[in-house]
Order: sequence, then structure tokens, then C-alpha cells
Amino acid sequence: MTCSRILVLLLCLLPATTLRAQTTPTELTVAADGSGQYRTVQAAVDAVPNQSQTVVTIHVRPGTYKEKLVVPTLKTHIRLLGDEALTTTITYDDHSGTNGIDTYSSHSVLVQGHDFTAENITFANTAGFTAGQAVALHVEADRAAFYNCRMVGDQDVLFLAAGGTRQYFRNCYIEGTTDFIFGASTAVFDHCIIRSKKNSHITAASTPAGQAYGFVFLDCKLVADTAQATNVSLGRPWRPQAKVAYLNTDMGGHIRPEGWDNWKKPENEKTAYYTEYRSTGPGAQPEKRVAWAHQLTRKEAKQYTLKKIFASQQPWTPVR
Repeated sequence: MTCSRILVLLLCLLPATTLRAQTTPTELTVAADGSGQYRTVQAAVDAVPNQSQTVVTIHVRPGTYKEKLVVPTLKTHIRLLGDEALTTTITYDDHSGTNGIDTYSSHSVLVQGHDFTAENITFANTAGFTAGQAVALHVEADRAAFYNCRMVGDQDVLFLAAGGTRQYFRNCYIEGTTDFIFGASTAVFDHCIIRSKKNSHITAASTPAGQAYGFVFLDCKLVADTAQATNVSLGRPWRPQAKVAYLNTDMGGHIRPEGWDNWKKPENEKTAYYTEYRSTGPGAQPEKRVAWAHQLTRKEAKQYTLKKIFASQQPWTPVR
């Protein structure tokens, strides 16, 4: 028997799962000009094996990819890797009120698969300043991390939709007009730049009752388009139990002295938990904040570590 026939026989004896494991790709390449394996990001995502337990990196080469991207629940452990956020953009222009689109379906990118990571990517919605709700990035996945990414648009840019899920943003840039960081998840923004584009509200948290943390901003910088944004609130409660915290955050002069808004519902003042610790800059005026907001003590601030914020039955500490 020849060597080649022996090899074929041995391969036939191997379990099918072993063969699949050996052929599972660990890196795919997307390029709009056809120089990669795929021309669209969606095609690469679709090619990732369902319920992968190993990370599959999708390298997205520079370009603008106009597509309504969905990372489904079964597509786990995906890593989208761009070369540079300013040159690698995934974008669409859906917005509420057109063709049956609402806030939940207006996304340019929807991430449902757990253990998702993105690096050096811009997520954009170009519906425009007057379009209403137009989500750039909608995340329902647990343990999703974003590094050196940009989320750009106008109203309702970053939708962190699901209570009980956790997301981490490090060195990211997020811009928008109204409620442009909103939703029910536990999310940490670490050394991020948050840019307001008009007089409105940065956050609209809908934190579920009993969830220990909502949105937490650590060492961030709040900036503004000074021609359009001179009176901006740190947040208003989309749901009564909203939780938002800013720690060691540099706040520009566009932040209103009162800091927070009750969404024209005084009863929210009894349930929302809005707090700061050692805010700096011209927008940091603790003595003028609304009476129902909180200034953390040093002891309380020590509870805002990644380990504690992201603690659950399945602990998760993303790489800083």
C-alpha cells in the first residue's frame, strides 16, 4: 500500500469534528477592492463557524463598507480588526420613520454574538442631523469589547440594548446629538472622548431594577461642537432605575451646571442613581448639581473597578 493511500485511510478514521477543527479558519480578510477573501464584512462574518470557541479575526482593510452588518447570536468569538479607525468605516443610513424602521432596527451594525471584539473600526450612521433615531452600533452581546474605535452619527448613536450584558470601550471616540449613548447594559467607557454636537443629553440609560451598574465613565473627556452645544446634560433616565457614573472625567464648559435631567418626570429623581467622582474642567461644578445627584466618597469610588463592575456568575475582565 502506498503512503498516499495510507494517509487517506488515516484521515477517514478521524472523527468529523477533528477534521472540522483542523480546517476552521482563524483569520479572514475583507477588502472592498477584491484583494481579500471577501468584499463585504457580512460575507466574512457568515463564513465564521457557528459557536466558535476560538477567536476568529476578520481583518478589515481600509475602506468604507456601506452595509447593514449583523453578527448573529451563533457567531461567537469574532474579532473585527481594522488598520486605523479613521480609514476603516462600516456605515449605513437607516433611521426611524422610514420604510418601517424604528430605533431597534435603524442600526448600521448589530452585534448579538457573545465575546465580540472590535479594534480600529469606525461605526457610522449617516442619516443626518435631522433624521431622528439613527443607530450606528447596536450591541446585545455579552462580553463585547471595543478598542480605538469610533461611533459617529447624530441621535441615538450607540445602543447598548440588553440588561445583564457587559461591554467595554477603551480609547474610543463617540459623538452624537441626543441620547447618543443609551440602553440597559452595564458598560464601561475607559479613557474615551465623548463629543456632543448640540444642546441635549449625552446618556439615556434604561438600567433594569436590581442591576448594580449601568454606564460608567472612567478618565474620559467630554468635549463639544462649541457652535452648537453650549448646554448639555450628563444624562436623563430613559427608565426610572437608570444608573450613570462619571469618575475622574474632564468636562468641558458645555456641561450645564445642574448636570442632570429628570426627563420631565420628577418621580425619576427618587429612583435614578446619577453620580460623579472628582470631575474636572469648567463643566465640573459639584456645588451646582441637582440635589438628587450624588458625589461619591473615596470609599464608594473604590467600588468602580472592572472586576466589580463586570462581576457576575461568569466573571469577565477585559484587557485594559
